[in-house]
Amino acid sequence: MSRREAIALLAAAACLRAGEAQAGPPALMLAQPYEPGVDLAQFGVSEKYDGLRGYWDGQALWTRGGEPVVAPPWFTAGWPAQPLDGELWAGRGRFESAVGTARTRTPDAAAWRRMRYMVFDLPAHPGTFRERHRALGALPFGGGERLQLVQQATLGDPAALRARLERTVRDGGEGLMLHRWDSLYRPGRSPDLLKYKTSLDADARVLGHLPGNGRHEGVLGALLVESAEGVRFRLGSGFSDAQRQRPPSVGSWVTYRYRGLTEAGVPRFPTFLRARPDLGS
Repeated sequence: MSRREAIALLAAAACLRAGEAQAGPPALMLAQPYEPGVDLAQFGVSEKYDGLRGYWDGQALWTRGGEPVVAPPWFTAGWPAQPLDGELWAGRGRFESAVGTARTRTPDAAAWRRMRYMVFDLPAHPGTFRERHRALGALPFGGGERLQLVQQATLGDPAALRARLERTVRDGGEGLMLHRWDSLYRPGRSPDLLKYKTSLDADARVLGHLPGNGRHEGVLGALLVESAEGVRFRLGSGFSDAQRQRPPSVGSWVTYRYRGLTEAGVPRFPTFLRARPDLGS
């Protein structure tokens, strides 16, 4: 790193630290699980990139939880001076690498060269998603391969959608996103934005650590967690021995898999998938 790059990096980090105290989580549009029966002709379909949700406010990058992302100045050079919604992505199957790179306050230049910002929406644009996608394509990105527009396709029937999902997963992808073409950008969970994966998953906040018994005596037995909908339940399977010895902290977020919901809205057979430090605490 040259002296000029080092000075620019320190200046960028200082700016982020100055704004960190007053910055809250960005008002992002969030997805609901896909369920059969929707009119697929009304949706654009794209790959669900397995990375870190990133919000570009026109000057700086933020996580979904409202934490600053200290990227090297060259990574965001030439980006539009308007809000962008996208995914900081290190490639298929490299979620942990993407999170580690984006959350490091002293950025690793080599790691950031493997990162891409996959842009899929234009939050401040007043038009429909079709209009926003068209406007994104017309922007002078100037970011080279670092800044990429997520391509959308319209699939005619459930069989084509399922085939696209199977092909994406077979090639190492996580799943698909479906975005209603005529929808406006509205923060929060919305049926206008759907995620389609081979298994259901969701996020929950850790409320407590429950002690283990038997072979898990002396370490974590289960996490007491609360879903975004306010449902509390135990999450006791899916942990490695190392994770049981050093479980996710109280107040942090985790992602879990499940097999549908009970009538009371409790996840069936929930299994720990991974910690989500990008969602804050």
